[in-house]
Amino acid sequence: MSNAKPVIVVIEDDPQIRRFLRTSLSVQGFQVVEAGTGERGVVEIGTRKPELVILDLGLPGMDGIAVIRKVREWSAVPIIVLSARIQEINKIDALDAGADDYLTKPFSIGELLARIRVSLRHAAQLTGDSVETLFRVGELQVDLSRRSVHIGDREIHLTPIEYRLLTVLIHHAGKVLTHRQLLLDVWGPAYVEHAHYVRIYMGQLRRKLEVDPNQPRYLLTEAGVGYRLACRDERVGKYLA
Repeated sequence: MSNAKPVIVVIEDDPQIRRFLRTSLSVQGFQVVEAGTGERGVVEIGTRKPELVILDLGLPGMDGIAVIRKVREWSAVPIIVLSARIQEINKIDALDAGADDYLTKPFSIGELLARIRVSLRHAAQLTGDSVETLFRVGELQVDLSRRSVHIGDREIHLTPIEYRLLTVLIHHAGKVLTHRQLLLDVWGPAYVEHAHYVRIYMGQLRRKLEVDPNQPRYLLTEAGVGYRLACRDERVGKYLA
């Protein structure tokens, strides 16, 4: 059995941030490989085959969006964007290009580590030999093999579209999905301009699954970007699934 440390490639042009990330991630058991430009980062990803990439958008030369698109031509490695760009369009562009998550600077190392754990867990599920068929968080339980949905002991009846939307969120639990990503996965490419479809069906799902649809516990809004299915009870900060 291999004892090799998981590799994270950090693509960031600020040496102070690279140094901070190297120190913080190394003590958590990761091997950190640094790159100061997008071009160098692509090379490191190709040669090191990392478990995860942390990427700044504002890079000299090849910018972060171009890096994401280039890497997505041949790799599904999880990519977490770490950027000072706070406008919603920047988040949407990065996620639509293929990033798995987005954190704005300044950030806490605790939140970054939590996002890393979610991304690594999701990647492991996608590459594992067995497919997880039971999803549970809080009182919500979904059996994908039986196509059944329960809140506690109560079975919830969903329409085919509602169920398809929920399963897409489950397969990306903990990750932000843009309106465009949800429209593509649930309705298809002919509907990518119909963002109101997502809002309508998300509202219906919340009325069926949430105790208080106005203060959702599971189906969370990322303002101006999209939606995220909680993979833990975010009210108490305790992982449940």
